[in-house]
Amino acid sequence: MEESKKTTAQSPNDPVEACAHFSRLIGGDTNLVLHGGGNSSVKASRPDITGQDRDAIYVKGSGWDMGSLEVPGLTPLDLPRLKELLELGELSDVDMMRELSAAKLDPGSPNPSVETLLHAFIPYRAVQHSHADVIVTLTNLADMNAPDEVVRDIFGDEVIVIPYVMPGFDLAQEVRENWVSQFHDGTRGMVLLNHGLFTFGDDSQTAYEMHMKLIKKAETWLEREAPVAPQKENSLPSEILLTDLARLRYQMSNTAGKPMIVRRHTDSEVAGFVQRDDYEDLARRGPLTPDHIIRTKRFPMVGASQDSLDLYVQEYESYVEEFRHRVRTEFTEIDPAPRIVLDPEIGMLTAGFTAKDAQIAADIYHHTIPVLCRSEDHLGGYKALSAEELFDVEYWDLEQAKLRKSGKPPELSGTVSLVTGAASGIGKACAEELKRLGSAVIGVDLNPEVNKVFVGDDWVGVEADVTKAEEVDEAIKRGVERFGGLDIAVVAAGIFGNSAAIEDLDSEEWRRVMSVNVDSVQSLFGSIGPLLALSPIGGRVAVIGSKNVPAPGKGAAAYSASKAALQQLCRVAALEWAPKKTRVNMVHPDAVFDTGLWSEELIAERASSYGISPEEYKKRNLLSVEVTSKAVARSAISLCTDDFSTTTGASVPTDGGSDRVI
Repeated sequence: MEESKKTTAQSPNDPVEACAHFSRLIGGDTNLVLHGGGNSSVKASRPDITGQDRDAIYVKGSGWDMGSLEVPGLTPLDLPRLKELLELGELSDVDMMRELSAAKLDPGSPNPSVETLLHAFIPYRAVQHSHADVIVTLTNLADMNAPDEVVRDIFGDEVIVIPYVMPGFDLAQEVRENWVSQFHDGTRGMVLLNHGLFTFGDDSQTAYEMHMKLIKKAETWLEREAPVAPQKENSLPSEILLTDLARLRYQMSNTAGKPMIVRRHTDSEVAGFVQRDDYEDLARRGPLTPDHIIRTKRFPMVGASQDSLDLYVQEYESYVEEFRHRVRTEFTEIDPAPRIVLDPEIGMLTAGFTAKDAQIAADIYHHTIPVLCRSEDHLGGYKALSAEELFDVEYWDLEQAKLRKSGKPPELSGTVSLVTGAASGIGKACAEELKRLGSAVIGVDLNPEVNKVFVGDDWVGVEADVTKAEEVDEAIKRGVERFGGLDIAVVAAGIFGNSAAIEDLDSEEWRRVMSVNVDSVQSLFGSIGPLLALSPIGGRVAVIGSKNVPAPGKGAAAYSASKAALQQLCRVAALEWAPKKTRVNMVHPDAVFDTGLWSEELIAERASSYGISPEEYKKRNLLSVEVTSKAVARSAISLCTDDFSTTTGASVPTDGGSDRVI
């Protein structure tokens, strides 16, 4: 209630804005809502194009999270039409969603929640719904009194208790049938077993405050009946062979039919769970709510071996075969790869086809672990829905329709890339292009700001000096534990050095340039070669060379020689790594002026020495084009796509055409 007091003064006057506001308060608490879960609604009049008021209901739309819900994410629908639909004897989920789409008062608004008809039925203006951990703890108990009795003992007449029914038309009808017999004057909430909590009121603030009140009651009961001792500091072996992790990712990706991101978790909560004697049994109890199965599968894989994976796949395929007759529409089978892996040595791995998917699975299971442990240790055990009921959600008509309609993912979706020199210039442009194509990127740079270059689950920036092997190896370790392996490497870190004639070239300067441009790459290749060999798509390496390789310049002996040596290193790598399906190619840019090596003053000075303007100087090549970091990045990353699947050991000029090279 403290939170509700604090936010009362902030409550907007407009009912739709208030609905969004209090939805965000609920959605901002991960103990109540996770990644798209929960929903909310408010009934309010809406003027149509003629100015006439229409009875409407605004329901959270698909694709919007409660925690970030804004007014555009609340879909307005024709309320009288929805009430007509509630009078039907039956309505399939697919037909229901078509009818809901037709009932939208704004065609441009998102598709509304599948629970829209339930919101429409509830005879209150405002409704808030969550999947609060404490509520599903109460409704998923195995050996105590029936869950509905436990709920009634705690809440009395304050809530209606509804047995589990899949969301949609059937759930709305189930609530209608129970409403009259269970509703009392003091009823302001509803617990859906194995699902979550609904609260309602004359406005969103009232619904929100009732939500907090009921959750507090559940917390108080659990603290009394199932007190949890302070969590111990548990730990797992911090060191694992990165190739072991990459190999498991390779095996899981092959099982899934496309590359996956696999993230390792070793926090104290995970460590404590996998060190329990009964963790294998608990892991097979099932998800907190059935909608989690879309992100986590029915249960995790236990163990991190090929045998464990083979057994998991066999069990999943048997489960699908046993219940596939329950699918009423065209059947699209989901891949059998696990999304959660538990192992006493590794900890927890979470998997997905994007870094975000892997993180969502992690968030869900981090909330699952304490519920499983609390129920088992203090409340007689945890019990999820039956295999049949979970299958019905995993292969729901609406989910099957999403699978069939899903567009082609970005070309490099599910892959993992490493980019050196990623904080600026060509390296940053390469990282940006890789992210655009769907790859998760490990960015390495001497600049400490590298961790802030990009944000999101698909980026990890690590400060490291490429000439210090131990720092680079630590960056690789962080990246591989974050994403599971390595598919692509882009070497963009490099320096030009001080210009000097050979007789004036200091040996330390020569060594400095060689150390950055060649030695560091040799060391890097030694570290990443075994990981690239375990890529599910075949390793791919792009190295940024220089026009100075085929056409060196005066005063650039160290730079030109280092880039020439780098080319030979890459050619040898192409020879040695080809049997392992890793290909290595180079691009040779020239005069890339939008990097840290060039300032406007320096460009003007060089242009003046040639008697031309700065713009002319930038395009001083055969094609008269400016060679930008982005243009070089597009060429380099193209070499890492399937467009060049038959190319290795190549050197591609990206210099606008140089008469000296040609």
